[in-house]
Amino acid sequence: MKYHVLTLFPEMIENGMKTSITGRAIEEGKIFLDSVNIRDYAFNKHNKVDDYPYGGGAGMVMQAEPVYLAYKSVSEHMDKKPKVIYLTPQGSVFSQKMAEELAVEDELVFLCGHYEGIDERVIEEIVTDNVSIGDYVLTGGELPAMVMMDAISRLVPGVLNNEHSAEFESFQDNLLEYPQYSRPEVWREKRVPQVLMSGHHANIERWRRQQSILRTKERRPELLKDADLDDADKLFLKSI
Repeated sequence: MKYHVLTLFPEMIENGMKTSITGRAIEEGKIFLDSVNIRDYAFNKHNKVDDYPYGGGAGMVMQAEPVYLAYKSVSEHMDKKPKVIYLTPQGSVFSQKMAEELAVEDELVFLCGHYEGIDERVIEEIVTDNVSIGDYVLTGGELPAMVMMDAISRLVPGVLNNEHSAEFESFQDNLLEYPQYSRPEVWREKRVPQVLMSGHHANIERWRRQQSILRTKERRPELLKDADLDDADKLFLKSI
């Protein structure tokens, strides 16, 4: 997977992504990160990339040409037009399903806005997907881009040490993940559930499945309508 991030703050992207699991994946060549500084394509004395909005209003707007040239600098080396993701509160809300769909791409381009946004004309020209990470406003698109890249990277083969980790976690079958426990067996008088100590794998898997259903019902009940439930799951859900 190759990520190209068009940004005014490449150091923010680099510092955020080159740590922990994604940092190791970059070092091992499992993922590739290209942080492109839009200011490098401003071609003026002070590398200025913003100007006042037509029609008046507060703040500044990022100009079309530097964004377009930054995009061309990465896309001209590709065999096909890439998915270009513009991080905006107006976009579709990012989800695990979307992460899975994007993880099959060879390359992704993320466009990070700032100030009062980006000239609409270049958005119309290059953007294929408008994506939001939630119904709130941030100062720029860098944090949302890193959130998306982190979630997508977990699904890239070889990024996680345990290849099953990405499969058995929250939102698998549209259910939240079951509770997890580690040593010691007793902590502050709270004991690890006995079934997990039994060594009976079928019972453990059944308990975990039921806990996922229970936790989803308690915390995110709206997910259940699209959950992949078998007859035993439905019977358990009805019992609670």
